[in-house]
Amino acid sequence: MTRSQPIDARIEERFAEQQARLAAMSFPQALAVGDRAADFELPNAQGRRIRLADQLERGPVVLTFYRGAWCPFCNLQLRGLQQASPEIEALRASLLAISPQLPDGSRAIIDKNRLTFEVLSDRHSTVASAYGITFTLAPTDQALFLDVGNDLDKANGDNTWVLPAPSTFVIATDATIHHASVGPDYTSRIAPDEILSALRTITT
Repeated sequence: MTRSQPIDARIEERFAEQQARLAAMSFPQALAVGDRAADFELPNAQGRRIRLADQLERGPVVLTFYRGAWCPFCNLQLRGLQQASPEIEALRASLLAISPQLPDGSRAIIDKNRLTFEVLSDRHSTVASAYGITFTLAPTDQALFLDVGNDLDKANGDNTWVLPAPSTFVIATDATIHHASVGPDYTSRIAPDEILSALRTITT
């Protein structure tokens, strides 16, 4: 990177460097296929408490962790899940999306993408930590986020700069994790078709 580069090019270069660093991370403590899903109770965008165990009484659950409304890749993923939601519901499964952002951020992402499934706020990333998928952004990455207007201190209501790795778990009614996708590369997400395939193996 040189001083002669335009600011946008420098920002893009810094994001590319960040992506490479994050993609090299591993999450050995992440819950995996065969593990029991950690139960939780979190507020949705309207403040109503949603408990995983209650959802599992109705059928399997697709549980996806995303970074926040500020993340374009998260918005793209959630729009894809919304398109797949009729097929998910046809398999008698429910869909829960979790991020560390405050409920205002949840409402924003619901409105932006016209989501009809539950979007939950995991303040302080307590649930994501129980699933073994959290990490703390390095100071250089914190500075990059601030430079582009993404203040996670305000968005998440704490100053830890902890995020979940984009992850999706397909959970059977007995709370056993049937399918798990934990990806540190935030530009790559599990496809809805893969989720539906995993659901079909436990519902048909």
